[in-house]
Formats: sequence, structure tokens, C-alpha cells
Amino acid sequence: MGPVTDAPEAVSEKALVVEAALDYIEGCYAGDSRRIEDALHPELAKRIVRTDPETQKSRLDQISALTLVQSTRAGDGKVTGADKRQRDVVILDQFENAASVKIVAADWVDYLHMAKYNGRWVIVNVLWELKPTPKRP
Repeated sequence: MGPVTDAPEAVSEKALVVEAALDYIEGCYAGDSRRIEDALHPELAKRIVRTDPETQKSRLDQISALTLVQSTRAGDGKVTGADKRQRDVVILDQFENAASVKIVAADWVDYLHMAKYNGRWVIVNVLWELKPTPKRP
């Protein structure tokens, strides 16, 4: 008999984690606020560290679940063309009711902390980083 992670229930839980992550990123790209809202815990915090190039001082910027849903509803994610909508999802770790997931998207990378909350997987925290802008020749 193999490790517990090979059990059908574990595979099923991993599929549910991936499904919630895809609801988040695909909902963003499609402007589907209902889909993204279903993937988020209502107290989600999405954060990014930004550093001022002149002063080298960093600050932590944050948006809430509500702000993320509203920006999705406004179509902010739709600006990414369908041919550029990268949505690579990797479960970095999953144990019991907690998971860490990485999404590589078109212009950014999201690190998600997810939890099984009231029977379904939701995103509790996101730490993200913009991809570097390609240098022009």
C-alpha cells in the first residue's frame, strides 16, 4: 500500500485545490466576479511589496476580497489578451485543510495560502509579484 497522499481522497482534495485556484485566475481573466468571489475567503488579504527605486524604501500594499471582486467586475483582468492568459497552477504543499499554491499568470506570480473552510477550498492570503518588464533592444 502506497503513502496516504496516493489515496483517492487525497487526489480528490488536490483536484479541488486546483479547481479553486483556477476559479480565481480564470475568473480574473474572464471578468467573472462570481467565479472569483467563490474562490476567496471574505477576509482575504492580497499583498505585494513595492520598493521605491529612488529611496529603496519598501511598502506593503494590500487589497481585500471585496476590492478584488470589484476590480474583476470592472473587467481589469480582461485587458490580458486570450493568447497571453497564462494560468499555470502548482500545489507547493497540501496538508489536511491547508495548502500553498503557486500560480504563474500573464504578468505576475501569485503565492496562495488556501484553506478548506466550511467544506470547500478558498484562498485566504495572496502574496504576489509582478514579472519583470522585458527589456527592449
